[in-house]
Amino acid sequence: MDEMAVPASGRTRIFSGVKPTGHLTLGNYLGAVRGWVEEDQHRADALFCVVDLHALTVEHDPARVRRLTRQAATLLLASGLDPEVCTVFVQSRVDEHARLSYLMECTASDGEMRRMIQYKEKTAREQARGGSVRLSLLTYPALMAADILAYGAHEVPVGEDQAQHVELTRDLAIRFNQRYGATFVVPKATLPKVAARVMDLQEPTSKMGKSHDRTAGIVYLLDEPEVVRKKVMRAVTDGGSEVVYDRAERPGLANLLDVLAACTGGDPERLAGAYDSYGALKKDVAEAVVETLRPVRERHAALAAEPAYVDEVLGRGAERARGMARPRVDAAYRAMGLLA
Repeated sequence: MDEMAVPASGRTRIFSGVKPTGHLTLGNYLGAVRGWVEEDQHRADALFCVVDLHALTVEHDPARVRRLTRQAATLLLASGLDPEVCTVFVQSRVDEHARLSYLMECTASDGEMRRMIQYKEKTAREQARGGSVRLSLLTYPALMAADILAYGAHEVPVGEDQAQHVELTRDLAIRFNQRYGATFVVPKATLPKVAARVMDLQEPTSKMGKSHDRTAGIVYLLDEPEVVRKKVMRAVTDGGSEVVYDRAERPGLANLLDVLAACTGGDPERLAGAYDSYGALKKDVAEAVVETLRPVRERHAALAAEPAYVDEVLGRGAERARGMARPRVDAAYRAMGLLA
Protein backbone atom coordinates (compact mmCIF):
# COMPACT_ATOMS: atom_id res chain seq x y z
CA MET A 1 0.00 0.00 0.00
CA ASP A 2 1.51 3.37 -0.98
CA GLU A 3 2.02 6.46 1.15
CA MET A 4 -1.41 7.81 0.15
CA ALA A 5 -3.09 5.05 2.16
CA VAL A 6 -2.58 6.85 5.47
CA PRO A 7 -4.02 10.34 6.10
CA ALA A 8 -1.45 12.97 7.02
CA SER A 9 -3.02 13.07 10.49
CA GLY A 10 -2.23 9.36 11.00
CA ARG A 11 -5.83 8.79 12.06
CA THR A 12 -8.39 6.36 10.71
CA ARG A 13 -10.31 7.91 7.83
CA ILE A 14 -14.04 7.34 7.45
CA PHE A 15 -16.52 8.27 4.73
CA SER A 16 -20.29 8.11 4.71
CA GLY A 17 -23.11 9.87 2.92
CA VAL A 18 -26.81 10.47 2.64
CA LYS A 19 -28.85 10.50 -0.55
CA PRO A 20 -31.23 13.45 -1.16
CA THR A 21 -34.10 11.41 -2.57
CA GLY A 22 -36.50 12.49 0.19
CA HIS A 23 -36.68 14.29 3.51
CA LEU A 24 -34.37 12.79 6.13
CA THR A 25 -36.12 10.51 8.61
CA LEU A 26 -35.87 9.35 12.18
CA GLY A 27 -34.32 6.18 10.77
CA ASN A 28 -31.56 8.18 9.06
CA TYR A 29 -30.88 10.03 12.30
CA LEU A 30 -30.90 7.13 14.77
CA GLY A 31 -29.36 4.65 12.37
CA ALA A 32 -26.54 6.82 11.04
CA VAL A 33 -26.34 10.56 11.58
CA ARG A 34 -26.34 10.57 15.37
CA GLY A 35 -23.44 8.11 15.39
CA TRP A 36 -21.52 10.35 12.99
CA VAL A 37 -22.08 13.30 15.31
CA GLU A 38 -21.44 11.70 18.69
CA GLU A 39 -18.59 9.39 17.78
CA ASP A 40 -17.27 9.20 14.23
CA GLN A 41 -16.36 12.83 13.62
CA HIS A 42 -14.31 12.90 16.83
CA ARG A 43 -12.46 9.61 16.55
CA ALA A 44 -11.38 9.80 12.93
CA ASP A 45 -10.48 11.90 9.93
CA ALA A 46 -14.11 11.99 8.78
CA LEU A 47 -15.91 13.00 5.58
CA PHE A 48 -19.69 13.22 5.33
CA CYS A 49 -21.30 13.82 1.97
CA VAL A 50 -24.70 14.52 0.46
CA VAL A 51 -24.48 12.11 -2.48
CA ASP A 52 -26.67 14.01 -4.92
CA LEU A 53 -25.42 12.17 -8.03
CA HIS A 54 -27.09 9.03 -6.65
CA ALA A 55 -30.44 10.84 -6.68
CA LEU A 56 -30.32 10.94 -10.49
CA THR A 57 -30.62 7.16 -10.91
CA VAL A 58 -34.44 7.36 -10.87
CA GLU A 59 -37.04 9.77 -12.25
CA HIS A 60 -36.67 13.06 -10.39
CA ASP A 61 -37.52 16.74 -10.36
CA PRO A 62 -34.27 18.76 -10.68
CA ALA A 63 -35.56 21.59 -8.48
CA ARG A 64 -36.55 19.10 -5.78
CA VAL A 65 -33.13 17.42 -5.85
CA ARG A 66 -31.45 20.81 -5.36
CA ARG A 67 -33.84 21.69 -2.54
CA LEU A 68 -33.42 18.35 -0.77
CA THR A 69 -29.63 18.48 -1.20
CA ARG A 70 -29.47 21.81 0.61
CA GLN A 71 -31.93 20.61 3.24
CA ALA A 72 -29.95 17.42 3.87
CA ALA A 73 -26.67 19.35 4.21
CA THR A 74 -28.32 21.81 6.59
CA LEU A 75 -29.76 18.96 8.66
CA LEU A 76 -26.34 17.30 8.93
CA LEU A 77 -25.00 20.53 10.38
CA ALA A 78 -28.08 20.97 12.56
CA SER A 79 -27.59 17.46 13.93
CA GLY A 80 -24.16 18.43 15.16
CA LEU A 81 -21.58 17.74 12.47
CA ASP A 82 -18.90 20.36 13.06
CA PRO A 83 -17.19 21.65 9.88
CA GLU A 84 -14.16 22.57 12.00
CA VAL A 85 -13.84 18.92 13.04
CA CYS A 86 -14.98 16.98 9.94
CA THR A 87 -15.51 17.58 6.21
CA VAL A 88 -19.11 18.17 5.08
CA PHE A 89 -19.71 18.58 1.35
CA VAL A 90 -21.89 17.81 -1.66
CA GLN A 91 -20.76 14.99 -3.95
CA SER A 92 -21.36 16.64 -7.34
CA ARG A 93 -19.06 19.53 -6.41
CA VAL A 94 -16.07 17.18 -6.31
CA ASP A 95 -15.34 15.92 -9.85
CA GLU A 96 -13.18 13.05 -8.60
CA HIS A 97 -16.30 11.03 -7.74
CA ALA A 98 -17.45 10.92 -11.37
CA ARG A 99 -13.90 10.47 -12.67
CA LEU A 100 -13.23 7.45 -10.50
CA SER A 101 -16.70 5.99 -11.02
CA TYR A 102 -15.89 5.13 -14.65
CA LEU A 103 -12.72 3.32 -13.62
CA MET A 104 -14.78 1.31 -11.14
CA GLU A 105 -17.24 0.42 -13.92
CA CYS A 106 -14.24 -0.83 -15.89
CA THR A 107 -13.17 -2.94 -12.91
CA ALA A 108 -16.57 -4.41 -11.97
CA SER A 109 -18.50 -7.10 -13.82
CA ASP A 110 -22.07 -7.02 -15.10
CA GLY A 111 -22.96 -9.95 -12.84
CA GLU A 112 -21.75 -8.13 -9.73
CA MET A 113 -23.96 -5.16 -10.51
CA ARG A 114 -27.04 -7.30 -11.13
CA ARG A 115 -26.62 -9.18 -7.85
CA MET A 116 -27.08 -6.02 -5.79
CA ILE A 117 -30.22 -6.42 -3.67
CA GLN A 118 -31.20 -2.77 -3.93
CA TYR A 119 -30.99 -2.92 -7.72
CA LYS A 120 -33.34 -5.89 -7.77
CA GLU A 121 -35.81 -4.26 -5.38
CA LYS A 122 -35.84 -0.86 -7.09
CA THR A 123 -36.09 -2.44 -10.53
CA ALA A 124 -39.10 -4.50 -9.43
CA ARG A 125 -40.80 -1.38 -8.04
CA GLU A 126 -40.17 0.67 -11.18
CA GLN A 127 -41.39 -2.10 -13.46
CA ALA A 128 -44.50 -2.61 -11.33
CA ARG A 129 -45.32 1.07 -11.90
CA GLY A 130 -44.83 0.64 -15.63
CA GLY A 131 -41.71 2.78 -15.63
CA SER A 132 -38.34 2.23 -17.24
CA VAL A 133 -35.11 1.56 -15.37
CA ARG A 134 -32.14 3.83 -15.97
CA LEU A 135 -28.74 2.30 -16.66
CA SER A 136 -27.34 4.35 -13.77
CA LEU A 137 -29.51 2.35 -11.36
CA LEU A 138 -27.52 -0.72 -12.38
CA THR A 139 -24.11 0.93 -12.27
CA TYR A 140 -24.48 3.20 -9.24
CA PRO A 141 -22.63 0.77 -6.92
CA ALA A 142 -19.54 1.65 -8.98
CA LEU A 143 -20.13 5.31 -8.11
CA MET A 144 -20.61 4.38 -4.48
CA ALA A 145 -17.31 2.50 -4.56
CA ALA A 146 -15.66 5.57 -6.06
CA ASP A 147 -17.14 7.75 -3.29
CA ILE A 148 -15.35 5.62 -0.72
CA LEU A 149 -12.11 4.70 -2.48
CA ALA A 150 -11.29 8.23 -3.64
CA TYR A 151 -10.55 9.23 -0.06
CA GLY A 152 -8.69 6.17 1.14
CA ALA A 153 -11.41 5.54 3.70
CA HIS A 154 -10.69 2.76 6.17
CA GLU A 155 -14.23 2.59 7.56
CA VAL A 156 -17.68 3.25 6.14
CA PRO A 157 -20.44 3.70 8.77
CA VAL A 158 -23.58 2.34 7.09
CA GLY A 159 -26.90 0.71 7.83
CA GLU A 160 -27.41 -3.00 7.24
CA ASP A 161 -29.01 -2.36 3.84
CA GLN A 162 -25.79 -0.80 2.51
CA ALA A 163 -23.34 -3.41 3.80
CA GLN A 164 -23.50 -5.32 0.50
CA HIS A 165 -22.28 -2.25 -1.37
CA VAL A 166 -19.29 -1.88 0.93
CA GLU A 167 -18.44 -5.55 0.33
CA LEU A 168 -18.50 -4.86 -3.41
CA THR A 169 -16.26 -1.83 -2.83
CA ARG A 170 -13.78 -4.07 -1.00
CA ASP A 171 -13.81 -6.55 -3.88
CA LEU A 172 -13.21 -3.80 -6.45
CA ALA A 173 -10.37 -2.28 -4.43
CA ILE A 174 -8.63 -5.63 -4.08
CA ARG A 175 -9.10 -6.45 -7.76
CA PHE A 176 -7.82 -3.05 -8.89
CA ASN A 177 -4.78 -3.30 -6.62
CA GLN A 178 -3.96 -6.78 -7.90
CA ARG A 179 -4.34 -5.85 -11.57
CA TYR A 180 -2.83 -2.39 -11.67
CA GLY A 181 -0.76 -1.95 -8.51
CA ALA A 182 -1.43 -0.90 -4.92
CA THR A 183 -3.63 2.18 -5.18
CA PHE A 184 -6.63 1.87 -2.88
CA VAL A 185 -7.22 1.26 0.80
CA VAL A 186 -9.56 -1.73 1.29
CA PRO A 187 -12.36 -0.36 3.53
CA LYS A 188 -14.68 -2.10 5.94
CA ALA A 189 -18.30 -1.41 6.88
CA THR A 190 -19.09 -0.45 10.46
CA LEU A 191 -22.66 -0.93 11.66
CA PRO A 192 -24.33 1.11 14.43
CA LYS A 193 -24.74 -0.82 17.69
CA VAL A 194 -28.30 0.35 18.37
CA ALA A 195 -31.19 1.02 15.99
CA ALA A 196 -29.17 0.13 12.91
CA ARG A 197 -32.43 -0.22 11.03
CA VAL A 198 -35.51 1.71 12.17
CA MET A 199 -38.61 0.29 10.54
CA ASP A 200 -41.73 1.93 9.09
CA LEU A 201 -44.33 2.47 11.84
CA GLN A 202 -47.12 1.19 9.57
CA GLU A 203 -45.10 -1.54 7.83
CA PRO A 204 -42.67 -2.76 10.50
CA THR A 205 -41.06 -5.33 8.22
CA SER A 206 -39.90 -2.51 5.90
CA LYS A 207 -37.20 0.06 6.57
CA MET A 208 -38.28 3.62 7.35
CA GLY A 209 -37.28 4.92 3.92
CA LYS A 210 -37.24 8.60 2.99
CA SER A 211 -38.41 7.97 -0.59
CA HIS A 212 -41.42 5.74 0.16
CA ASP A 213 -44.76 6.74 -1.36
CA ARG A 214 -46.76 6.12 1.82
CA THR A 215 -45.67 8.47 4.59
CA ALA A 216 -48.00 7.65 7.50
CA GLY A 217 -45.37 5.39 9.10
CA ILE A 218 -42.39 7.65 8.47
CA VAL A 219 -41.22 10.22 11.00
CA TYR A 220 -39.29 13.01 9.29
CA LEU A 221 -36.71 15.07 11.15
CA LEU A 222 -38.63 18.26 10.41
CA ASP A 223 -42.07 16.93 11.39
CA GLU A 224 -43.87 19.13 13.90
CA PRO A 225 -44.21 17.57 17.39
CA GLU A 226 -47.94 16.96 17.01
CA VAL A 227 -47.35 15.19 13.70
CA VAL A 228 -44.73 12.98 15.35
CA ARG A 229 -47.09 12.11 18.21
CA LYS A 230 -49.91 11.24 15.81
CA LYS A 231 -47.72 8.95 13.71
CA VAL A 232 -46.34 7.12 16.75
CA MET A 233 -49.74 6.71 18.41
CA ARG A 234 -51.07 5.14 15.19
CA ALA A 235 -48.12 2.75 14.84
CA VAL A 236 -48.84 -0.93 14.13
CA THR A 237 -48.22 -3.09 17.22
CA ASP A 238 -49.16 -6.62 16.01
CA GLY A 239 -51.62 -8.95 17.75
CA GLY A 240 -51.79 -9.77 21.43
CA SER A 241 -51.77 -7.47 24.43
CA GLU A 242 -48.56 -8.26 26.33
CA VAL A 243 -45.63 -5.91 25.82
CA VAL A 244 -42.69 -8.15 24.86
CA TYR A 245 -39.61 -7.66 22.71
CA ASP A 246 -39.66 -10.18 19.85
CA ARG A 247 -38.39 -8.98 16.48
CA ALA A 248 -39.52 -12.10 14.61
CA GLU A 249 -43.04 -12.52 16.01
CA ARG A 250 -43.87 -8.94 17.09
CA PRO A 251 -42.00 -6.66 14.66
CA GLY A 252 -44.22 -3.60 15.21
CA LEU A 253 -43.82 -3.70 18.97
CA ALA A 254 -40.11 -4.45 18.71
CA ASN A 255 -39.65 -1.45 16.43
CA LEU A 256 -41.26 0.88 18.99
CA LEU A 257 -39.05 -0.54 21.75
CA ASP A 258 -35.96 -0.16 19.55
CA VAL A 259 -36.82 3.48 18.89
CA LEU A 260 -37.43 4.15 22.59
CA ALA A 261 -34.15 2.46 23.49
CA ALA A 262 -32.26 4.49 20.91
CA CYS A 263 -33.78 7.76 22.11
CA THR A 264 -33.31 7.10 25.84
CA GLY A 265 -30.17 4.96 25.93
CA GLY A 266 -32.08 1.99 27.36
CA ASP A 267 -32.27 -1.69 26.48
CA PRO A 268 -35.35 -2.72 24.47
CA GLU A 269 -35.91 -6.01 26.31
CA ARG A 270 -35.70 -4.32 29.70
CA LEU A 271 -37.94 -1.48 28.55
CA ALA A 272 -40.60 -3.98 27.50
CA GLY A 273 -40.91 -5.14 31.11
CA ALA A 274 -41.79 -1.63 32.28
CA TYR A 275 -45.07 -1.50 30.33
CA ASP A 276 -48.38 -3.28 30.67
CA SER A 277 -50.17 -1.51 27.81
CA TYR A 278 -49.44 -0.45 24.26
CA GLY A 279 -50.90 3.00 24.88
CA ALA A 280 -48.44 3.87 27.64
CA LEU A 281 -45.53 2.62 25.54
CA LYS A 282 -46.59 4.62 22.49
CA LYS A 283 -46.99 7.78 24.55
CA ASP A 284 -43.47 7.46 25.94
CA VAL A 285 -42.04 6.66 22.50
CA ALA A 286 -43.74 9.72 21.02
CA GLU A 287 -42.39 12.05 23.70
CA ALA A 288 -38.91 10.53 23.48
CA VAL A 289 -38.83 11.07 19.71
CA VAL A 290 -40.14 14.64 20.01
CA GLU A 291 -37.44 15.53 22.55
CA THR A 292 -34.71 13.79 20.56
CA LEU A 293 -35.58 15.75 17.43
CA ARG A 294 -36.32 19.10 19.10
CA PRO A 295 -32.73 20.45 19.10
CA VAL A 296 -32.23 19.31 15.49
CA ARG A 297 -35.37 21.14 14.33
CA GLU A 298 -34.45 24.29 16.25
CA ARG A 299 -30.89 24.34 14.92
CA HIS A 300 -32.13 23.66 11.38
CA ALA A 301 -34.43 26.69 11.57
CA ALA A 302 -31.50 28.86 12.65
CA LEU A 303 -29.21 27.57 9.89
CA ALA A 304 -31.91 27.85 7.21
CA ALA A 305 -32.03 31.56 8.05
CA GLU A 306 -28.28 31.78 7.29
CA PRO A 307 -27.93 30.35 3.77
CA ALA A 308 -24.65 32.19 3.18
CA TYR A 309 -23.07 30.34 6.12
CA VAL A 310 -24.24 26.95 4.81
CA ASP A 311 -22.89 27.82 1.34
CA GLU A 312 -19.55 28.78 2.85
CA VAL A 313 -19.32 25.52 4.82
CA LEU A 314 -20.14 23.43 1.74
CA GLY A 315 -17.66 25.38 -0.38
CA ARG A 316 -14.85 24.82 2.11
CA GLY A 317 -15.84 21.18 2.46
CA ALA A 318 -15.74 20.57 -1.30
CA GLU A 319 -12.34 22.25 -1.61
CA ARG A 320 -10.94 20.14 1.22
CA ALA A 321 -12.45 16.96 -0.25
CA ARG A 322 -10.99 17.68 -3.69
CA GLY A 323 -7.57 18.09 -2.13
CA MET A 324 -7.87 14.69 -0.47
CA ALA A 325 -9.29 12.82 -3.47
CA ARG A 326 -7.36 14.17 -6.45
CA PRO A 327 -3.94 12.58 -5.78
CA ARG A 328 -5.41 9.10 -5.39
CA VAL A 329 -7.73 9.40 -8.38
CA ASP A 330 -4.88 10.72 -10.54
CA ALA A 331 -2.78 7.74 -9.38
CA ALA A 332 -5.62 5.37 -10.33
CA TYR A 333 -5.79 6.90 -13.83
CA ARG A 334 -2.05 6.43 -14.30
CA ALA A 335 -2.16 2.89 -12.90
CA MET A 336 -4.90 1.95 -15.38
CA GLY A 337 -2.90 3.25 -18.34
CA LEU A 338 -4.28 6.76 -18.83
CA LEU A 339 -2.22 9.89 -19.37
CA ALA A 340 -3.34 11.56 -16.14
